[in-house]
Amino acid sequence: MTELKRLGIFGGITLALAALAVSSSAREGATVVLGKNVNKSQQVHAKQIDHSQWTTLLQKYVDDQGMVDYARWKASAPDTAALDAYLEHLSAAAGDLASAKRSTLLAFWINAYNAVTVRGILREYPTTSIRNHTAKVFGYNIWKDLKLLVAGRPYSLDEMEHEILRKMKEPRIHFAIVCAAMGCPRLLDEAYVAEKLEQQLDANAQAFFSDSNKFRFDAQNRTISVSPILDWFGEDFGSSQAERLRRIAPYLPDAAAQELAQSGNARVT
Repeated sequence: MTELKRLGIFGGITLALAALAVSSSAREGATVVLGKNVNKSQQVHAKQIDHSQWTTLLQKYVDDQGMVDYARWKASAPDTAALDAYLEHLSAAAGDLASAKRSTLLAFWINAYNAVTVRGILREYPTTSIRNHTAKVFGYNIWKDLKLLVAGRPYSLDEMEHEILRKMKEPRIHFAIVCAAMGCPRLLDEAYVAEKLEQQLDANAQAFFSDSNKFRFDAQNRTISVSPILDWFGEDFGSSQAERLRRIAPYLPDAAAQELAQSGNARVT
């Protein structure tokens, strides 16, 4: 297993061209495009996108802690191709995505974000950190330069997160989309699907706060320590600290912690 964790893709570009894009243009800062252009006549509604292929891959290479076996995955040409095929399938989603149910859209974009992230790491593997591929000024930045075509439009990881998912006003996405780092939420070992999205989001939120590296509390001193994720995206959980604490309270692992958070009267670090 690699130390990289939890994060807690497939058409018009052939595997050979994709490999060439990574070996040269990614290193030079050029955009790397995943998926394929799909004619409008062949596009399908988001509810017709089948995420079962993503589940098959996740269950093969991701353990119950969200750890990804990148080495074994990269060594399998068929399964790397299967990931590319899944991404090409996502490309076929119709341009009128906004007409889909909220749960369908959330599942689609969470899966897209995670699958693109995994593919991005597989392209670079072996690597010690995703931050090795996030150039601030010059060069390839995986958040901005690795893009997935959907209905002919390229979407970066940054766009998926900030322009689509966060605007859907569902803070639990921050326990579902993964950045291939130990501090991220776990990568769920199955695809998100509309029909059980609520259960999946709740389960991942609970798993997140059950991790002592991401949440601790001291009832006597009325202190709660949380992952920086809840600082970076605090506004997504509420306009005040008290509101944010109440928002996460149902997912906390201990009744005393839930009571402290529900009170809205705790010191947060």
